[in-house]
Amino acid sequence: MTSLNRFSHPLTFNILELHNRLTTKGFTILFCWIPSHVGISGNELADNLSRSATNSLNSPVPVSDVEKYVKSILHSKWQAQWDLKNTNKLQSIKRLIDCWPSLPIRKLDTVLTRLRIGHTRFTHRHLLLGEPAPLCTACRCQMTVLHILIECPQFNLQLIR
Repeated sequence: MTSLNRFSHPLTFNILELHNRLTTKGFTILFCWIPSHVGISGNELADNLSRSATNSLNSPVPVSDVEKYVKSILHSKWQAQWDLKNTNKLQSIKRLIDCWPSLPIRKLDTVLTRLRIGHTRFTHRHLLLGEPAPLCTACRCQMTVLHILIECPQFNLQLIR
């Protein structure tokens, strides 16, 4: 292990001195791991210096940084898998894997979720009862939430009023 001294790593010492000054004034500073600059010319020296500086500090990477990194990798992989599932009917309403805000009233949140995924008692009751799907009287097509809210001219007239 190489020793850390002011002459071999002047930038590192400047950063440490700035860190010390700021922390004595009450600032909280957290150093985070960042990916290396592989393949970017001219950055190898910066990577080597930062690697040698962190090796000599003997301070572990905060768990919160590791958690954020792992979550971002998992989220990226999950999104990539979701993007490949182009036959999934839910993808038309939810392109990105992220959380919808929830409503404070559970009943309203449930209604909104059912509308988002297109599953309501009216449009899916027939499945439980073994009956044929309800048809739109104006269009003679299967009644769906999308049809009621967007496609059907009969319902669009009522929505405009």
